[in-house]
Order: sequence, then C-alpha cells, then structure tokens
Amino acid sequence: MDMQDAADRADGILDAVLKHITPEVQWAHGPTTTGSCDVSRRRTVMTVISAERRGSFLGLVDRFWRKSGYRIKMVNKDVDFPAIYAQTEDGFGVSLTIGGEGQAFFEVDSPCVRESEVAASGTRANGPGYEGVYPLPRPNVRSPFWSVGS
Repeated sequence: MDMQDAADRADGILDAVLKHITPEVQWAHGPTTTGSCDVSRRRTVMTVISAERRGSFLGLVDRFWRKSGYRIKMVNKDVDFPAIYAQTEDGFGVSLTIGGEGQAFFEVDSPCVRESEVAASGTRANGPGYEGVYPLPRPNVRSPFWSVGS
C-alpha cells in the first residue's frame, strides 16, 4: 500500500461513518497531511452539535465503529470536549473529537506505507467546500435535531 492507497482507504472510512450519521450532518474537508510514511485525512462537521446532543452523537459513532470491527482505544468523557479514539483491523487510527462551539472533527491516520504522491480527496463535501480556507470556520449550520438547545 502506498500513500495514495492509504488516503483512499481513509476516505472510505470517513465516508462510511458520515453516511451512518442520521439525521445527516453537513461537513467539509479538513487538511490532508503526509509524514515520511503516513497520511492523514480529516473532515470537519459544520453542523452545530449541541451539548445536549454530544453524547448521542458520540454514542452513534462509537456503536458504528465497534460494529465495523474497530478497537476502541480510548474514550474521553470530558463534558465540553469529548472524544473517541479507535483503530481499524488494518491499523488505521480513527478519531472523533468535539471542539469549540460543538464542532466535531473526524481524523483518520494511516499506518506506515510506501511514499507516494497524494491527490486531494475525490469525495465531495455535502455543503460548502471551503477550498483554500484554513482554518475552517466554526460550525455554522443549524440542525433541528443535532443543534437543539444551543
């Protein structure tokens, strides 16, 4: 597996979890980074996840990852900034962290692979793409379900 293969696998992991979240959340691509032998893909959720819904959001993702055969390595139960860290059977690290204003961040990190060029993700964001914008804005999409009470 080379870095492009790893990036494609990471996109598949991210696509699967985001498709599983219902009601749907709006997301944008975060930066792709490469190291000497690894690659990371990120997706930033632009839907506000209210404090009242964070437990449900993390629980939904946790159950999906466990059902997918991922090993949950750590759960941070912080009230304001909870997170889940897991690992796929083929060694990819996956995480969901909640940041400021209820913004959710997904990240997938590959194991060490052969060096290669890495193209941008072929998956289209389901909202504004924010191409060339970094850092991405805080969450700015309201959901009748995920944003309740915020």
